[in-house]
Amino acid sequence: MKRLHSHGAHFRTVFGSLTLAVAISAAGCDAGIAGEQVAVPEGEWWNITSDGTGTRYLGAEQIDASNFNDLQVAWEWDGAEDAGVDLGGSVNARGLPIYARGKLITTSGPRRTVVALDPATGETIWTFQEPMTFRTEYSPRNNHGKGVTYAEIDGRGIVFVTTPGLFLHALDADTGEPLENWGTGILIEGFPASGSIDVVADILDGWPRWENMNQELDPDRGPPLELGFITSSSPPIVVNDVVVVGNSAEQGYNQSRIENIPGDIVAYDARTGDRLWKFHMIPREGEFGYDTWEEGSAEWSGNVGSWAPLSADPERGLVFVPTKGGVIDYYGGFRKGDNLFGNSVVALDVQTGERVWHYQMVHHDIWNYDSPTAPILMDVTVDGQEIPGVFQATKQAYLFAFNRETGEPIWPIEERPIPQSKVPGEQLSATQPHPTWPLPYDRQGRTEEDLIDYTPELYQMAYDQAVRGEWLAPFWNPPVHRDNPEGAGPARICPGDTGGVNITGPAAADPRNGIIFITSHSSCISALLVPGEEVDRPNATGETVARYAQSGGGSGPPDDQAPDRIDGLSIWKGLQGRISAIDLNTGDYLWTIPHGEMPQSAREHPLLEGIDVPEQGRGGHAAMMATQTLLLATGMTADNTPHLFGIDKQTGERVGQVPTPRLGAYGLMGYVHEGKQYVVMPRVGGYTTLALP
Repeated sequence: MKRLHSHGAHFRTVFGSLTLAVAISAAGCDAGIAGEQVAVPEGEWWNITSDGTGTRYLGAEQIDASNFNDLQVAWEWDGAEDAGVDLGGSVNARGLPIYARGKLITTSGPRRTVVALDPATGETIWTFQEPMTFRTEYSPRNNHGKGVTYAEIDGRGIVFVTTPGLFLHALDADTGEPLENWGTGILIEGFPASGSIDVVADILDGWPRWENMNQELDPDRGPPLELGFITSSSPPIVVNDVVVVGNSAEQGYNQSRIENIPGDIVAYDARTGDRLWKFHMIPREGEFGYDTWEEGSAEWSGNVGSWAPLSADPERGLVFVPTKGGVIDYYGGFRKGDNLFGNSVVALDVQTGERVWHYQMVHHDIWNYDSPTAPILMDVTVDGQEIPGVFQATKQAYLFAFNRETGEPIWPIEERPIPQSKVPGEQLSATQPHPTWPLPYDRQGRTEEDLIDYTPELYQMAYDQAVRGEWLAPFWNPPVHRDNPEGAGPARICPGDTGGVNITGPAAADPRNGIIFITSHSSCISALLVPGEEVDRPNATGETVARYAQSGGGSGPPDDQAPDRIDGLSIWKGLQGRISAIDLNTGDYLWTIPHGEMPQSAREHPLLEGIDVPEQGRGGHAAMMATQTLLLATGMTADNTPHLFGIDKQTGERVGQVPTPRLGAYGLMGYVHEGKQYVVMPRVGGYTTLALP
């Protein structure tokens, strides 16, 4: 398979077998506006990753090791009961509020209602809710809203939110009212006359497959489902007075048809709502990367976009886009080639939308190894050289490290051979990128050395179970099809589609010291392909049923397959979940600790009687944030009590722990309001907020 290199205006730097493509794209259009970013004040949190750098860092020191155990619940907020408006359904735990100029502001529920809260009490101040549309009701991401973004334009506070129908709203931060004379408006009864934009219309604009249909866009239903469907889950980001909007598609493990809408990135003037530019995430004919979608598949393929949050460098005028793969997570025989700009970090000029550089971390993804979290921007000093860094944690348990200005890897990345697929029609890349430094932060693949070996008898039992269940597998193990003549068992993919790292546990960082904190777990999935028509749904998006699609969505093993447990005891030794701290000035690990504590019931398993079992922690991810004094992380103690832990950033020592009413998830956030530091912990249905007495 042909590996992509840059051409035209570019530079090229070779690190071993790696060739980094850095070029200017023709996908950008009209030149943008000049803008100067308003700095986020100390103690505030304007973006769900804090300040747009992805660090989830709060420069506050009131809560420290000496008083952490004094933390108590300041207030709780339940969206269904406390929002003051019908949210339209249940509330999940994926959203995180922001704090700006004396208000907490968040989204909640499947209609992505925007709610402003009193930071001291949690009482609702105002709400904004768009009318229900087919687009919102159909969206598989409608209850996945992660929050909003705040910006100040000409001294006015504005809240930007994207909803499940991929409408963009600009709201006055004081009142929640849509801005006047902003945007294009939405021609649906009940929508505000101003302050809104139909982003889907801008994504479709100029796309040949849509233009060839020669029809008007139905604002309520969106594009015809045979064309595809596009939605959103993460909020936009504001950089130098430019609003940059990402998007997402339906979950790829539920897809069975080969067509969908490409997730182009669109930018707007924050003052007026005028569209500034659009970057084609699947290149169009004549654009850089088009030939990585072989046999013309770029013409009808979709999905590639950014469902994870974006990050930005206002000083350099760059926005960093982490992307996902093409249609159907585990089979891509209909989209041969490397499939740019899937599974990449793409750095765009925020004023023009031109591609400054990119790096593809997975070629032709069939493992569901999309980029699940925001890139983290930090300046580091490596071998005496100051480097503006950008760091992307991945599901495959690699941390990719780049100079965010040039795109050069900070440490070498090598292309190494991987196992090849035996699925008819599938054609994988011969190699995949492997960072040489830092070392992986979690297990990759499974071998006999990963099995429990506390006694020879236990090892033999674990080995026999692993063989029965076909659990031993190489890294980058490809899916298999059910009619595989070499065996009908599903392929074990380790790490699985929840990582490594996943959106459920985004990394945090200490930008003052150049330390990243990564929560990960050692998971595997069972991937088995079946004929596409067996799993095709009547209302599925797209037109053409794929030759193969995933059976069961990448979940556990089929009922007739041996699990990777013996009477509930995991056959794998070592940490099931962990938190790792890496000094990115050197790439060395400072420490690795368990995520939470191993359940007491597991310690007391009859097969472990009389054995001093090392602490394994738990699977899953911690919700984390960093402050000037501590790393804060959620987890459960051995008795299954949810806790918030205070962790020393340099040593990994747990310096405090506070029980919480519920287990936190999807990251933490914090703020300082009227001189008091608060910690907000998302949980199913709402938030738990803690502070000192």
